[in-house]
Amino acid sequence: MHSYFKEVQNLLHDSIESEHPKLEMAARMIADRIERGGILQLFGCGHSHLLAQEAFYRAGGLVPVRPITIEPLTLQAGALTSSSNEKDPTIIERHRNSFDFHENDIFLVISTSGRNCAPIDAALLAKSSNILLLSLQSLNYVEQASKHKSGKRLEEIVDIVIDSHIPVGDGILNHEGFQYAPASTVIGSALLNGLLSLVMEKVFEKTGIFPVFESANVAATKTQNANMISMYKQRINFD
Repeated sequence: MHSYFKEVQNLLHDSIESEHPKLEMAARMIADRIERGGILQLFGCGHSHLLAQEAFYRAGGLVPVRPITIEPLTLQAGALTSSSNEKDPTIIERHRNSFDFHENDIFLVISTSGRNCAPIDAALLAKSSNILLLSLQSLNYVEQASKHKSGKRLEEIVDIVIDSHIPVGDGILNHEGFQYAPASTVIGSALLNGLLSLVMEKVFEKTGIFPVFESANVAATKTQNANMISMYKQRINFD
């Protein structure tokens, strides 16, 4: 087997073994808040934004999920532009109207390094709203200084850290001094979908409702998705 797949398997195994207790705890807390009318909101910049999008309107995925999209922080704005904007200490305040936190909401900030201004400011904004705050990040970066004016890193602000264990630099292979083969999206997606599967199971245990989207590409009734969208369309734009 190619060394990349071996390294991914090892990294995923280590992450699951280490993070399983926190995933169970986080899933229980998220399910409690969804039962009380909250939704899960996700935020990330650049490639981390891809994981926020991964969870949204996903066949087999959790329904009450809202990704927060700030266009200048996405790769569509340009790779160098989005990278620069992530370090801008004013960008979250300038896009404050993109955030809409209600009681019982949950906010998950995705940032592998946990050191840039935009993810930290987004977390601080959620903190001021007194909602449950989580991060998906790699604690291997803890020695990397924060770029935020407060000097705080993301893990110092959130309530629960889900550690992806991604090595500094992201690449999991090395060749003559070059680090390559990134794994943050692969591992992050697995941990995220594992968490959301636990949430769905716990919501069903509590309410008898399984908050999942069925695929439009299989022979399923349209009732489930229509009912789910009807429940959350006031908070989440599915159009």
